[in-house]
Amino acid sequence: MKNFFIKSHGLGNDYVVLDQDNITFDFNKKAIIRICDEHFGIGSDGILLKVPSTVADFGLRILNPDGSEAEKSGNGLRIFAKYLYDNKFSKEKIFTIETLGGVVRAEVVEEVNKKAKTIKVDMGKANFVSAEIPVNCENEECIDEILNLEFKDYKINCVSVGNPHCVILKDELDEKEIKQFGSYIENHPMFPNRINVQFAKVISPTEVEIIIWERGAGWTLASGSSSCAVASVMVKRGLTEPNLTVKMPGGNLQIEIDKAWNIKMTGEVREIASGTLSNELIADLG
Repeated sequence: MKNFFIKSHGLGNDYVVLDQDNITFDFNKKAIIRICDEHFGIGSDGILLKVPSTVADFGLRILNPDGSEAEKSGNGLRIFAKYLYDNKFSKEKIFTIETLGGVVRAEVVEEVNKKAKTIKVDMGKANFVSAEIPVNCENEECIDEILNLEFKDYKINCVSVGNPHCVILKDELDEKEIKQFGSYIENHPMFPNRINVQFAKVISPTEVEIIIWERGAGWTLASGSSSCAVASVMVKRGLTEPNLTVKMPGGNLQIEIDKAWNIKMTGEVREIASGTLSNELIADLG
């Protein structure tokens, strides 16, 4: 069916899924922004575009609401895996997906009425090397370093889990604060490719609470890659166990980190709606 879409969410982080083979419009920045707009489009935190792959079972492009492209998204990957399984692109419960941030392995671990509900994704390795994140830092690793903003300084911890993250440890989490300073941190010259931002609070050796400012999207209810990044920093700094629950406003994810820094993420995904983009919307896309 031409221009068919599915909209799903992972803990409140919602994406529209499209198949490159079935769209009839020019998939450019203008189209991405319009489709993601909550008033003039469908409204979403981004678009997941199914594309061919020569190195994995499936290929995925992840587009932010501002039209930029992300290397990896944990919630996006789980949503995309559910789309592939529910729509019979994959008859198997385990398959691989190619992203800009590398090839990942997805597994449907729970289903209801032959629809995927809980999905585990191998998110790759945590990388703390400053130059490879990338972050402009004098030290090889950017752990407990100072970030100078015009109005405020933060101690930051940077890691890549296929995309770049800046984790800031807090005694208390303040939504107003991350909304006020998130954009300044995201776009700071210290981060050549911009960066995802998390404020994180340790609850116990097996629990962490976080709030998120997502690169290219802003304030976000949940983020899989952010959860992986925070968990990696917590383990790196010896603040938690390697298997922990990451709590976000949208819900919880289970994160496992082994001694080689391989990360596994498990969480639920739910479908919201499906349909076709109208001819009038497609005409407005230009």
